[in-house]
Amino acid sequence: MSTDQPPVPDWLFNLKDETRGISRTLSEGLKTRIFSGEHVMLSFVSIEPHSQGKMHSHPEEQWGVLMEGACIRIQEGEEISVKAGDFWYSAGHVPHGIRTESEGAFILDIFGPPRPEYKKAGTGFGRAKGESGET
Repeated sequence: MSTDQPPVPDWLFNLKDETRGISRTLSEGLKTRIFSGEHVMLSFVSIEPHSQGKMHSHPEEQWGVLMEGACIRIQEGEEISVKAGDFWYSAGHVPHGIRTESEGAFILDIFGPPRPEYKKAGTGFGRAKGESGET
């Protein structure tokens, strides 16, 4: 009897399989793996403890789901502590950011439509308010 597993189809993914997706380093302590469809993009963001992404914005709308850990969500002049299971919405062009304290975080970001700068590996995670290029 064979113990070989059948090949994984192109349409099936696993959160723990770090060999799939487009890898980006967003900033020090923030890394993501990105999966893009035609109309929606998923970004699985790992944030180390005591890390922070800078405030940025983009034209695409964004939903975020805190899957593990804890963090501070910054948006609309507010800093809100969030816990696993919380999720949020950011309309296009709304400046936002995130930071962690003693605990790291694992977040699922959902973008519609897909972000062009996220369709390739690299660094940076968006345009800061008033900027036209990637930051």
